[in-house]
Amino acid sequence: MTDRPWLKAYPEGVPADIDASQYSSLVGLIEEAFGKHAARPAYSFMGKEVTFAQTDSLSRAFGAYLQGLGLVKGDRVAIMMPNVPQYPVAVAAILRAGFVVVNVNPLYTPRELEHQLKDSGARAIVIIENFAHTLEQCIAATPVKHVVLCAMGDMLGLLKGALFNYVVRNVKKLVPAYNLPGAVRFNEAVARGTRGTLKKPELKPDDVAVLQYTGGTTGVSKGAVLLHRNVIANVLQSEAWNQPVMNQVPAGEQPTGVCALPLYHIFAFTVGMMLAMRTGGRLILIPNPRDLPAVLKELSRQTFHSFPAVNTLFNGLANHPDFNTVNWKNLKISVGGGMAVQGAVAKLWLDKTGCPICEGYGLSETSPSATCNPVTSTQYTGSIGVPLPGTWLKLLDDDGRDVAPGQPGEIAIKGPQVMAGYWQRPDETAKVMTPDGYFKSGDIGVMDESGYFKIVDRKKDMILVSGFNVYPNELEEVVAACPGVLECAAVGVPDDKTGEAIKLVIVKKDASLTDAQVREHCKANLTGYKQPKVVEFRTELPKTPVGKILRRELRDRK
Repeated sequence: MTDRPWLKAYPEGVPADIDASQYSSLVGLIEEAFGKHAARPAYSFMGKEVTFAQTDSLSRAFGAYLQGLGLVKGDRVAIMMPNVPQYPVAVAAILRAGFVVVNVNPLYTPRELEHQLKDSGARAIVIIENFAHTLEQCIAATPVKHVVLCAMGDMLGLLKGALFNYVVRNVKKLVPAYNLPGAVRFNEAVARGTRGTLKKPELKPDDVAVLQYTGGTTGVSKGAVLLHRNVIANVLQSEAWNQPVMNQVPAGEQPTGVCALPLYHIFAFTVGMMLAMRTGGRLILIPNPRDLPAVLKELSRQTFHSFPAVNTLFNGLANHPDFNTVNWKNLKISVGGGMAVQGAVAKLWLDKTGCPICEGYGLSETSPSATCNPVTSTQYTGSIGVPLPGTWLKLLDDDGRDVAPGQPGEIAIKGPQVMAGYWQRPDETAKVMTPDGYFKSGDIGVMDESGYFKIVDRKKDMILVSGFNVYPNELEEVVAACPGVLECAAVGVPDDKTGEAIKLVIVKKDASLTDAQVREHCKANLTGYKQPKVVEFRTELPKTPVGKILRRELRDRK
């Protein structure tokens, strides 16, 4: 494809391409923000504001502390926390010190955590104490030598912080007992770092910034290698794309975004945290988006302009009785990503807020944003929109050839935000990258004559639960290890709340095996969104003549 038909759909003022070379690394972008916006609040958390200047000094000290541990440029440091202010401080510190951020889901089980820490080779981890018991169970099998322990109230000030931590630990009992000898508290690490000096390593655009883990079709989670220039490009693409409506924020009012999606998810990491750095914006950190009353209570005290979320969150909020306690009138952009936005949810959100949901599309491998609907559109299109500035999409058949116009094909993406490959897996990288530099997404799409793309199917057997990838192979491997299971298959079935839900079909080896035993086994080995909603027992599974399980047939038979 030599032309870009979608450029005609771009709102006025949105460029066809962006220049990612204006920063040599994410550190340049971050430090520019610290200098330009020092006095502004960067983060709002539990009624406490943290300024850009505070984030600057804390991250400088924490970066010096990490360097003092003997870590060298390029070493991986894991972060395993919900949305608390220590997260952006840790990210800035890790990058400024010349290390690589490894984002970890704090709800992982010991099995899942062990794999990611081993695969990434992480030598240090910054973890919230609520999940320290998980790390305790697997740390001996990993390369991690240094643990920094955070508490929810670390950055709320002495009195409020102490009270908050007391409630979390002793009243709500949200911190299970753990034993991690040698672990250092976050505030202590910062204090030690203040006595040292942050040495500034030379960082280049092609240095690795982030390892973003994605499920593997082989059942093994793989790290998408995101270079500094990949994330910079996606930040600048998102900024350019949002400009037509963010320009309408009144002069003198700081652009403010709601960060309810977890920062370990690449959508919130780039389009939330990093974009706010670039624009001097303020982020309202929501530690638990599932607690809808708490989310609405927090938002009722705030003025905000942008809200990136997934379909389930938009739906849950719009249907909540406290929805109208929030002033939605300043909302300029609602970005839907991670999973398909449903038409009924988009309509309800528009009716209740006056701000349309602007659906986009991307993957961990694309930092993540690849396409989006124009932010000036006033209605739900049901499409994933058009490619962002500097991004090319084409549709391929099974032989890798371009499909005819109007025909479905696998969406392939090329642009400055596309990853360098999978961490230490050249074989897996080769499977998804074309010789001319396109990343094959595994999603089947069609393009209309205006350059708008629509997803019609998925090539892979991946299941998408509330915007999170779940790979059947991983589930099946875990369930097959449950005593009493002969064989099993996992498929996605439509679900009103989460888009798709997991259905597990099992053939018993032991007739006494129960639904409860299977669920208990899953709970011990799989994080929440990977839990099956439906467990079904059958006498046999449908298979091809060579014995391959026909998952599609299980999906079609409700």
